[in-house]
Amino acid sequence: MCKYKHLPKGWKVKKLGEISNIKTGKSNAVDADINGKYAFFDRSKKIKKSNRFLFDCESLIIPGEGAQFFPRYYSGKFDLHQRVYVIFNFHNSVHIRFVEYYLIFSHKYFEEVAVGATVKSLRLRHFTEIQIPFPSLSKQKFIVVTLNKTFAKITKAEAIAKTNLQNAKELFESYLNNVFEDKGDDWEEKTLGEVIEIRSGRNQKEVLNPNGKYPILGSAGKVMGYADKFLCVSGTTIIGRKGTINKPLFIKTNFWNVDTAFGLIASDKLTNEFLYYFCRSFNFKELDKGTTLPSLVKKDLIKITISFPKLKNEQKQIVQKLEQLQSQVKKLEVIYQQKITDLSELKKSILQKAFNGEL
Repeated sequence: MCKYKHLPKGWKVKKLGEISNIKTGKSNAVDADINGKYAFFDRSKKIKKSNRFLFDCESLIIPGEGAQFFPRYYSGKFDLHQRVYVIFNFHNSVHIRFVEYYLIFSHKYFEEVAVGATVKSLRLRHFTEIQIPFPSLSKQKFIVVTLNKTFAKITKAEAIAKTNLQNAKELFESYLNNVFEDKGDDWEEKTLGEVIEIRSGRNQKEVLNPNGKYPILGSAGKVMGYADKFLCVSGTTIIGRKGTINKPLFIKTNFWNVDTAFGLIASDKLTNEFLYYFCRSFNFKELDKGTTLPSLVKKDLIKITISFPKLKNEQKQIVQKLEQLQSQVKKLEVIYQQKITDLSELKKSILQKAFNGEL
């Protein structure tokens, strides 16, 4: 945590270890009990339950492991996982919610000092040495009230933007599903095995070439290298044989698919795009044969029933409508996502002003 050279007038810097007690819990995840009457905090964001409590106070709780280390305010009786930190028993010159906002403002500090190669974790010293700038208690209270009111409005706006974003995504999925549920009287019904070719992937080692012309794709469409040969032609729909099995992708280039991915190639009865959107509407999780890793098998895929207009022109018209709607939805998604980003930046800006003494 940086040292402060220029503090607002009347502010003083104090170490977190000097103005509070900081401890970890003593429990393991197995000590949680869904029927318990006390809150139990583990390393996740979800509050669980416990039959016992270790603390009974106002506190700030921060996970000691993970990727993000945001504080959570809690008041009452609770228990803690042994790798979760609790900050409590604050000096009477300190407002606990002021400290909470400062730790939110400075959460990047925890990400920077956390140790560990794979799972990042915090040590007690990372808390005790944090330097926090404090104004008078009355000023702290004023800042907390101001931030509470402002953040409540921002949180409400974020919730609306997130709801709108989700609604935009669901709008397209709903329309897509209706296309294949409300099929026309002149539609034909076949199994996939009758109207497509399923091209299994193969190990890429024999064709791997960093200067190759064609991408080597995995089940999620991830580029895993390049090759001079290809197994599937442009316009193929790729789905996972293992791993990501429910996110079909339409590939607009020739490619080599690895052995964890299937390439679905339409016959002359279907347009490539119509097949792709059908796959988008189908829930492949229903065919999952995996125990630990989601898996699909070809014998199940070929039994899937697909309905489609006999005339390809009608298929193309349906695809055109879907693509137009998808384009409109993507524009809305960009707008709502930008709104969420702007609100997040606004929070940072307001916190910056608060701890610069500008509120």
